[in-house]
Amino acid sequence: MDWTGCELVEVIPGKVSGVPLVVGTRIPADLVLDYVDSGSPLEEIVEDYPSLSMATVRTLASFAQSRRLRAVS
Repeated sequence: MDWTGCELVEVIPGKVSGVPLVVGTRIPADLVLDYVDSGSPLEEIVEDYPSLSMATVRTLASFAQSRRLRAVS
């Protein structure tokens, strides 16, 4: 997933091998997306990763969905 333009995702060379991370964490943004894609409730993501807020999870899911819709059109 290309997270370019998502204010909640950062890439820091050398931090977790330079993968896109949720800002201020070591949680890969794609991990959150994997949960969403597998049909997990957003509440489960927050429960498993309490450093993420529900607002952050919703924003990441929404950003990914909008990117996918643009790719299809």
